[in-house]
Amino acid sequence: MKYTGKVWRYGDNIDTDVIIPARYLNTFDPKELAKHCMVDIDETFAQNVKDGDIMVGGKNFGCGSSREHAPVAIKASGVPVVIAASFARIFYRNGINIGLPLLEIGDDVEKIKAGDKLSVDTATGEIKNETSGEVYHAHPLPGFVQDIADAGGLINYIKNK
Repeated sequence: MKYTGKVWRYGDNIDTDVIIPARYLNTFDPKELAKHCMVDIDETFAQNVKDGDIMVGGKNFGCGSSREHAPVAIKASGVPVVIAASFARIFYRNGINIGLPLLEIGDDVEKIKAGDKLSVDTATGEIKNETSGEVYHAHPLPGFVQDIADAGGLINYIKNK
């Protein structure tokens, strides 16, 4: 899949409690979760994110508890892909399970700034910074993982099989 959007940039060790604080876990309604996504670190995110915007984080993005609510809140906010230096493994798996592609680019993430415009191809792993003209390379999603993401998540993938 190919996506183009504005960057919402966050740092290292963004944990699931910051992505969706525990006080909002009384629902699993994605749109309700999206209203509170990132509220403890960025009060402007939920009100200003646009469909297609891209979230970029530093190292160990999604660390903390294993709550699936975190990638659900991001995806329901309209963010179609998250790019980071690295992801916490359980967050990575939860993201794939709900159909949110996650791409790791290591130290190149430091070259991406808030507000930059990115074009992302999850099939090839190519990320072009339309603002700076730079191109970064992530490992592309493996075929079956891309199929899960394209289906909108693991449950939809299994239903289609």
